[in-house]
Amino acid sequence: MPQNRRHLVPFAALSASYFAHIGFFNPYLPLWLKERGYSLFVISLLVAVPAVTRLVGPYAWGALSDHTGERVKLLRYAATTALLVSLGLWVEAGVGWLALVLFLMFLHTSAMMPMSEAAMAHLVSAGGAFDAKRYGRVRLWGSLGFLITVFAAGAWFEAFGMDHFPAWTVVSMVLVVASVWWLPDLKEELHPHEQKRPLLPILRQRAVQWFFASAFFHVLAHMGVYIYFSLHLDALGYSKTVIGMMWGISVVVEIVWFFTQSRWLPLISLTGWLLLCAALTVLRMGMTAAGAELWPVLLLAQCLHAFTFAAHHAACIALLSHHFPGSLRGRGQALYTVLAYGVPGVLGGLAGGVLTSHLGLASVFWAGLVCAALATFCAWRVWRHLHGPHHALS
Repeated sequence: MPQNRRHLVPFAALSASYFAHIGFFNPYLPLWLKERGYSLFVISLLVAVPAVTRLVGPYAWGALSDHTGERVKLLRYAATTALLVSLGLWVEAGVGWLALVLFLMFLHTSAMMPMSEAAMAHLVSAGGAFDAKRYGRVRLWGSLGFLITVFAAGAWFEAFGMDHFPAWTVVSMVLVVASVWWLPDLKEELHPHEQKRPLLPILRQRAVQWFFASAFFHVLAHMGVYIYFSLHLDALGYSKTVIGMMWGISVVVEIVWFFTQSRWLPLISLTGWLLLCAALTVLRMGMTAAGAELWPVLLLAQCLHAFTFAAHHAACIALLSHHFPGSLRGRGQALYTVLAYGVPGVLGGLAGGVLTSHLGLASVFWAGLVCAALATFCAWRVWRHLHGPHHALS
């Protein structure tokens, strides 16, 4: 156990550095593109490019990592390649070049979290049981990294403009590369009978199908926040510092959840958490769509992030660990990334571009409310199939 705990420290560093990168890249990429003179529709297309990579990249990497067990070596290759590609952001060569750079960069970084989560889930699982406390204590470092850069970048870009966005990208990727080379070079040994364990029988289970459907609509509901939240607040007159603060507040409550989740998760079943988090997402999207110009309403909506993201993510990772153990772990995590982030990311970017061009930025949050209602229905079906309580964490 002490050895496992020591091995988890580099994973905490990777989580912190990776989400520090995401902490400025995702919120401020649309604003950087806007400052470069691109239209709202072109911005939507470019922001959707990273999501396109999640349609194929994570599963291919996950299958390779399941087959070889060499998750850490693959992480090192992916991070180093992404760093080299990120240098292309400094080259002024039009929309096509920028789309290519984003595609190649995220083709590699999109693979990192599924492989990292799979490797970490292996370390925090004892006797097949997922340790929510240890997972939360590692994962909160990612939230802390996000929090630092979303505040720091907001203040920096407010003071000095968006021209330094490529430099922030390269520096943050250097930290990610340093972290993956610090990871222990562990190989997950598979028993001979597990090496060719098929995935299809798991996917035929109705509870698993409804789970992925729920995750799909749940994350699709959040695409308005992930892609258009900064632009929405900017259009309402909020400064970049305040925009960063609103992102930061959501991450503060996320950190609190991850630190204390072992206390709350056992109170209801994992499927019950899916249902509750989806229902609260309906509320959050409605508040963001109708009341974002009122900062107390916006503040409360951002505080719901503790449930709509953090609690939902923890429940999903634990359910994935249950349904996709051992040699299925990498592919299970990768499928989750593809179905819950890749496809919704593409649809959210493209459909959001059409909606915002014709109906304004608030429309994506109303659409998110509808998606959250569908996620709630799907989560209810998961709960019904698994009868809730017997999947609660202890």
